[in-house]
Amino acid sequence: MKERCIVIPAIKKNAVIPDQLVKKLAGVTLMERAINTARGVAPGEDIVVLTDSQEISLICERAGVGFHRNKDLRFTSLNIVAEMRDLLAELAARYRHCIILRASCPLLTWVDVEDAWKKYLDAGADSLVTVKSVRQRIWNVRGGNLESLLDSASGADGEDCFLVESRALIILRLALLRDKDSAPPGGRLSGLSPSKVIPYFLNERAIEIQSYQDWWICEHLLRRRHVVFVVAGYPAIGMGHVFRALMLAHEITSHKITFVCTRESELAVESIAQKDYPIVRQGAEDLADTVLALRPDLVVNDFLNTDAPYMERLRAGGARCVNFEDEGPGAELAQLVINALYENGQSTERLRCGPDYFCLRDEFVGAARNELRPQVKTVLITFGGTDQRDCSRRVLEIIEPICRAYGIAIRLVAGPGYAHKAAMEAHLRKLENPLVEFTWATNVMSRMMEGADLAICSAGRTVYELAHMRVPGIVLAHHEREARHGFARPRNGFAFAGLMDRIGDDKIRNVFLAMLKQSRRARFWARQSRLDFTANKARVVGLMLDLLDRDET
Repeated sequence: MKERCIVIPAIKKNAVIPDQLVKKLAGVTLMERAINTARGVAPGEDIVVLTDSQEISLICERAGVGFHRNKDLRFTSLNIVAEMRDLLAELAARYRHCIILRASCPLLTWVDVEDAWKKYLDAGADSLVTVKSVRQRIWNVRGGNLESLLDSASGADGEDCFLVESRALIILRLALLRDKDSAPPGGRLSGLSPSKVIPYFLNERAIEIQSYQDWWICEHLLRRRHVVFVVAGYPAIGMGHVFRALMLAHEITSHKITFVCTRESELAVESIAQKDYPIVRQGAEDLADTVLALRPDLVVNDFLNTDAPYMERLRAGGARCVNFEDEGPGAELAQLVINALYENGQSTERLRCGPDYFCLRDEFVGAARNELRPQVKTVLITFGGTDQRDCSRRVLEIIEPICRAYGIAIRLVAGPGYAHKAAMEAHLRKLENPLVEFTWATNVMSRMMEGADLAICSAGRTVYELAHMRVPGIVLAHHEREARHGFARPRNGFAFAGLMDRIGDDKIRNVFLAMLKQSRRARFWARQSRLDFTANKARVVGLMLDLLDRDET
C-alpha cells in the first residue's frame, strides 16, 4: 500500500465562470496550474483528476496524470468528501492517505501542500482542513432588530473571531472512510468520522475563485514579482539608505517586497521592523547567498559600493539589479544605477546622475515651504540618523551663545541611531536655554523644517529636503565621500564649510555669523525657490518597474 495520493476535483458544470478550469489565469489554466502544483508533491501515477469534461480529460492525459471521467457528474453540496465517496473508497485499497487539492484555489503552492502534509503527520491527525481566520461581527435580524450572534467570541476590539474553511486543501486518512450515516452526531467531517482534525491556516493564499472579482484578484497576485531591497544602516554610515529604500518600497504596491539587511545593520532591522515589511538578516553566509535564497526578480542594492563577485552572482541567478549611490566595481554589472547625490557623472540610459533623481518623501510634498524673513528667528541643527561623532553637540556649543544673544530659537533634531541622546539631554539641562528644543527620532522631519530660517547640517539627503523647503544652510560633511556630494553648494542655497574634522570652531562661527545677514540668505533662498523635486520619485520608481517588466535580450 502506498503512502499518499492526490485527488483534484474538476467538475466543469460546477464552475462559476464559463470554462473556468480551462481559461488561462496569468498565462496558465486553472487545471494546468493545479496539476503542476500536484506534480511538485507526487508523481503522475499518484495523481487522479475527477471530472465530467472531455477537454479536462485530454489535459490530464497530456500531462501524464490519471483521471476518472463521468459526463453526468455534478456536485450538489459543499461536502466534497461525500461527493467523491466512491472514488475515495476505491483509492483506500491502494493508499493510506489522500490529499484533496482544489483547482479553484490557484494561489496554493506545492510548498504549502508539503508543509500541510508535514504538520498533518507530526500531529498524528486523521484529517487536516485548510482554514482562514475572519474578524467580523455577525448579526441576525429578528423582528426587524439586529442581534449579535457571537457575543461570546468578541475580542477586546469588539470584533468576533472565527474560522471558515478555505476549501483549498483537505488531507485525510483513508482508513477512516466508512458509511456516512454511521458517523456520530457532531463528529462528522465532510462524510468522515475522524478522531482528530487539525486546521492549516492559509490566510493569504486562501482565495477561492467564486466570482469574476476573485479571478481578477488572483490574476494580479499571480503576476506579482518579488522585489528585494538590500540595505545597510548602522552608526558608521547612517540611516539614509534605509529611509530611501522604505520610501521607494511604499510606492511599489503591485509586487511582493522583502528587505535584506547586511550583517552589521541592527539599526536598519529595527527601523524596517516598525513598517511591517518582511526582513531577512544576513547570517554567516555571503550576502549573495542570502539574497538569492529569496528568488528575487529585482534586487535594489542600497548600501554604497558593490563588488563584482556579488553582482556576478546576482546576475547569474537571474535577478535584475538597481543600485543606488554605487561607485564600486560591481556598478558596471547593474542594469540601472542611480547616483542622485553625485552630479559629476554624465547620465545615460543605464546611469542616472544628479538632483533630477533625488526622491522626495511624501511628507514634504504637502509641507508649507518657507517664506524669506528679514531676520533669522529659528535655526535647525541636524546631522542625519546616527551622527556618530556627535557633530550636533559641537555645533550647538559654537552657535548657542550667539543665538541666546540674538533671541534665536534652536531646533536640534537627532535620528533614531543617535547614540549620544543621554549626554545631549544632560548638556541641555546645564545650558538652561528655553530657546533650545531637542527632538529625537521624529517621523515628521518636514515639520521640523517648517518655519526654519537657517539650517546647519551634513551633506547627505537632508540638503535636498532643505532646498525644497527653502531653508538656506551651512553644510559640514561627515567624511570625504560625503564632501563629494556636489549639490550642497552656493548655487543651490548652501554654504559648504568643509569636512567637520578639518574645520575649526572659529570658521564655523564666522560662517554662521555671515549667514545671519539677510542679503546672503535672500540670494540663497531665491536659488532654492527655482528647484523642484516633486516629480522625481515617480520617475525613479517608473525606471525600476520598467526594468522589472523589460524582456531580457
